[in-house]
Amino acid sequence: MTAYDPENIFAKILRAEIPSSRVYEDDDTVAFMDIMPRTDGHLLVIPKTPCRNILDATPAQLAAVTATVQKMAKAVVAAFDADGVTIQQFNEAAGGQEVFHLHFHILPRHDGVAVRAPGTMGDFDLIAQHAEKIKAALS
Repeated sequence: MTAYDPENIFAKILRAEIPSSRVYEDDDTVAFMDIMPRTDGHLLVIPKTPCRNILDATPAQLAAVTATVQKMAKAVVAAFDADGVTIQQFNEAAGGQEVFHLHFHILPRHDGVAVRAPGTMGDFDLIAQHAEKIKAALS
């Protein structure tokens, strides 16, 4: 397995070298909005410490991230009155991973509404509005 690259985009987001719409943060994790959202409210949860993916994550990293994933899943369901939630996590290029820092996608879902195609940049004003809805649902 390849070594962790501290110059990946999520590492840069953690160091605030690249802006992000953070919706939640604790000692171990950060949740922020995906800039290419597949659904309204699509966000990502990452550990603050380096690891490429689930294959090299420590049990402590996985426990922290999983707790935040559950918290954020509940928040997006409430914020978007969603019928369900899709959680996605990819490992290594062959598994569909594109950014090599452990991350989970959280997508609020509504019955009969398909996810949007990947790779389309979102409207940043709308993403910011969605971030505020999620923050409100957390309080």
